[in-house]
Amino acid sequence: MTAVIRQWTIDARDIDLMARFWAEALGYRLERDGDGPTCHLWPPDDAPEGAVTVWVQHAGEPKTTKNRAHVDLRPADGDVDREVERLLSLGATYADVGQGPDEAFVVLRDPEGNEFCVLKVPR
Repeated sequence: MTAVIRQWTIDARDIDLMARFWAEALGYRLERDGDGPTCHLWPPDDAPEGAVTVWVQHAGEPKTTKNRAHVDLRPADGDVDREVERLLSLGATYADVGQGPDEAFVVLRDPEGNEFCVLKVPR
Protein backbone atom coordinates (compact mmCIF):
# COMPACT_ATOMS: atom_id res chain seq x y z
CA MET A 1 0.00 0.00 0.00
CA THR A 2 1.21 3.55 -0.73
CA ALA A 3 0.11 7.07 0.15
CA VAL A 4 -1.27 9.62 -2.29
CA ILE A 5 -0.88 13.39 -1.99
CA ARG A 6 -4.42 14.67 -1.50
CA GLN A 7 -3.96 18.14 -0.03
CA TRP A 8 -1.26 20.79 0.10
CA THR A 9 -1.38 22.96 3.24
CA ILE A 10 0.03 26.48 3.31
CA ASP A 11 0.71 28.41 6.52
CA ALA A 12 -0.01 32.11 5.91
CA ARG A 13 0.00 35.35 7.82
CA ASP A 14 -2.44 36.98 5.37
CA ILE A 15 -4.88 34.21 4.51
CA ASP A 16 -6.91 36.27 2.04
CA LEU A 17 -3.82 37.38 0.09
CA MET A 18 -2.37 33.89 -0.09
CA ALA A 19 -5.68 32.18 -0.87
CA ARG A 20 -6.37 34.64 -3.72
CA PHE A 21 -2.83 34.26 -5.11
CA TRP A 22 -2.87 30.45 -5.13
CA ALA A 23 -6.49 30.23 -6.35
CA GLU A 24 -5.59 32.43 -9.34
CA ALA A 25 -2.25 30.69 -9.92
CA LEU A 26 -3.85 27.24 -10.00
CA GLY A 27 -7.27 28.13 -11.44
CA TYR A 28 -8.94 26.87 -8.23
CA ARG A 29 -12.18 27.92 -6.54
CA LEU A 30 -11.70 29.67 -3.21
CA GLU A 31 -14.00 28.73 -0.34
CA ARG A 32 -13.78 30.63 2.93
CA ASP A 33 -14.36 28.44 5.97
CA GLY A 34 -16.89 30.61 7.79
CA ASP A 35 -15.34 33.26 10.00
CA GLY A 36 -12.39 31.05 10.90
CA PRO A 37 -8.78 31.64 9.93
CA THR A 38 -8.72 29.14 7.06
CA CYS A 39 -9.59 28.84 3.37
CA HIS A 40 -9.97 25.81 1.15
CA LEU A 41 -9.07 25.90 -2.53
CA TRP A 42 -10.86 23.42 -4.75
CA PRO A 43 -9.76 22.27 -8.22
CA PRO A 44 -11.96 23.14 -11.19
CA ASP A 45 -14.92 20.86 -11.91
CA ASP A 46 -13.14 19.41 -14.95
CA ALA A 47 -9.99 18.46 -12.96
CA PRO A 48 -9.07 14.78 -12.84
CA GLU A 49 -10.58 12.78 -10.00
CA GLY A 50 -8.39 13.01 -6.91
CA ALA A 51 -6.81 16.34 -7.88
CA VAL A 52 -4.91 17.92 -4.99
CA THR A 53 -6.79 20.48 -2.90
CA VAL A 54 -5.14 23.38 -1.07
CA TRP A 55 -5.74 24.38 2.55
CA VAL A 56 -4.59 27.83 3.67
CA GLN A 57 -4.30 28.20 7.44
CA HIS A 58 -3.15 30.99 9.71
CA ALA A 59 0.45 31.17 10.90
CA GLY A 60 1.27 33.82 13.47
CA GLU A 61 4.89 34.22 12.54
CA PRO A 62 6.50 35.21 9.22
CA LYS A 63 8.53 32.82 7.09
CA THR A 64 12.20 33.19 8.03
CA THR A 65 14.21 30.56 6.12
CA LYS A 66 14.20 28.73 2.79
CA ASN A 67 11.45 26.13 2.41
CA ARG A 68 12.49 22.54 3.11
CA ALA A 69 9.87 21.39 0.58
CA HIS A 70 8.12 23.24 -2.22
CA VAL A 71 5.66 22.76 -5.06
CA ASP A 72 6.72 22.53 -8.73
CA LEU A 73 4.23 23.83 -11.29
CA ARG A 74 4.09 23.04 -14.98
CA PRO A 75 2.22 25.35 -17.36
CA ALA A 76 -0.80 23.54 -18.80
CA ASP A 77 0.00 24.85 -22.29
CA GLY A 78 3.79 24.45 -21.94
CA ASP A 79 4.56 28.18 -22.31
CA VAL A 80 6.91 28.74 -19.37
CA ASP A 81 7.72 32.38 -20.14
CA ARG A 82 4.07 33.37 -20.36
CA GLU A 83 3.21 31.44 -17.19
CA VAL A 84 6.06 33.07 -15.25
CA GLU A 85 4.87 36.52 -16.39
CA ARG A 86 1.31 35.66 -15.33
CA LEU A 87 2.47 34.52 -11.88
CA LEU A 88 4.58 37.67 -11.50
CA SER A 89 1.51 39.77 -12.34
CA LEU A 90 -0.38 37.97 -9.54
CA GLY A 91 2.27 38.94 -6.99
CA ALA A 92 5.05 36.36 -7.29
CA THR A 93 8.69 37.49 -7.39
CA TYR A 94 11.87 35.91 -8.70
CA ALA A 95 13.96 33.97 -6.17
CA ASP A 96 17.65 33.16 -6.22
CA VAL A 97 18.32 29.97 -4.30
CA GLY A 98 21.63 29.25 -6.04
CA GLN A 99 20.24 27.92 -9.30
CA GLY A 100 22.25 28.29 -12.50
CA PRO A 101 21.06 29.88 -15.76
CA ASP A 102 20.59 26.52 -17.50
CA GLU A 103 18.32 24.89 -14.91
CA ALA A 104 15.13 23.15 -16.06
CA PHE A 105 13.01 25.40 -13.84
CA VAL A 106 12.36 29.00 -12.81
CA VAL A 107 12.30 29.71 -9.07
CA LEU A 108 9.69 32.15 -7.76
CA ARG A 109 8.32 33.24 -4.39
CA ASP A 110 4.65 33.68 -3.57
CA PRO A 111 3.52 36.94 -1.88
CA GLU A 112 4.67 35.70 1.56
CA GLY A 113 8.07 34.50 0.33
CA ASN A 114 7.46 30.75 -0.08
CA GLU A 115 9.57 29.37 -2.90
CA PHE A 116 8.07 27.38 -5.76
CA CYS A 117 9.23 26.42 -9.24
CA VAL A 118 7.84 26.55 -12.74
CA LEU A 119 9.21 23.58 -14.64
CA LYS A 120 10.58 24.01 -18.15
CA VAL A 121 10.34 20.30 -18.91
CA PRO A 122 7.17 18.68 -20.28
CA ARG A 123 6.84 16.08 -17.47
